[in-house]
Amino acid sequence: MPDQASGRILVTGAAGQIGTELVEALRLSGGVESVVASDLRQPTNGIEGSFVTLDVLDRSALEAVVESHEIAVIYHLAALLSATGEKNPALCERVNIGGLVNVLEVARSHNLRVFSPSSIAVFGPDCPNLAAQDQSLNPLTMYGVTKVTGELLASYYFEVHGVDVRGIRYPGLISWKAAPGGGTTDYAVDIFHAALGLGAYSCFVSAETCLPMMYMEDAIRATLELMDAPIASLSRWRGGYNVAGISFSAGELAEAISQRIEGFVCDFEPDVRQEYADSWPDDVEDSSARAEWGWQPRFDLDQIVDEMLANLRVTLTSQISE
Repeated sequence: MPDQASGRILVTGAAGQIGTELVEALRLSGGVESVVASDLRQPTNGIEGSFVTLDVLDRSALEAVVESHEIAVIYHLAALLSATGEKNPALCERVNIGGLVNVLEVARSHNLRVFSPSSIAVFGPDCPNLAAQDQSLNPLTMYGVTKVTGELLASYYFEVHGVDVRGIRYPGLISWKAAPGGGTTDYAVDIFHAALGLGAYSCFVSAETCLPMMYMEDAIRATLELMDAPIASLSRWRGGYNVAGISFSAGELAEAISQRIEGFVCDFEPDVRQEYADSWPDDVEDSSARAEWGWQPRFDLDQIVDEMLANLRVTLTSQISE
């Protein structure tokens, strides 16, 4: 059994939006070979270092990777997101809950630590505009149901089996490094690509829709800070801490972009994802995360817009020249 101080890290769902940047951050901190990236498909963005093709629904294969690579910590990111999950709720349940149970069972058997993210999708239509840490959880989507279940499983495996499981209720995440993965908040990434590529965007939520958001750099830092926190400092919310970044409406984001890209036009044509967005809070209260492990966001709306446009311009220029 590997010693947690010297063992390696396994990241499931490493080819996704969060996984791409988390693997990079972990390897920057601990060295390229300290992290084993895994996913159902080979990443196309040139992830360096160890990579294994892994289906988290195959517990035997997961356990074999843990044993052969001497894994001590699993960052379990493999999941179907909200909009994608609603198209196939049975698959969403199987992947999001079944995969997590496999990870937790392997962690229990091999004395591993686990990070398993939750989401603002755990909240439902009865949630006020500002979601408290102890807010009742009545989600409208199967994705949200699986994340509530994940938080309960985290508490169960910690209290009953002693598995150190931790998680964050991620808000909408904004990143230029990887494509969005089928979430309702993905309009806040799509809009930048459309603004630079087409000069126009058709948004699938209304201009008034306000949701908690966070720049990916803040989200990765929050993840690592939570995993570095002393176990004694954490409360019963270990499976799903609220973390606030910044809240803004879709219209405010479009306006911020139009101030920087002359002629940019955004139309608003809400679809079924509007219903999901309407069931989530405008903002979250995160005093537990601040008190227990020192969480503080760094990026505001103007910084996010400037960062996204500057980095995507470089990326698009590079793609054109290749």
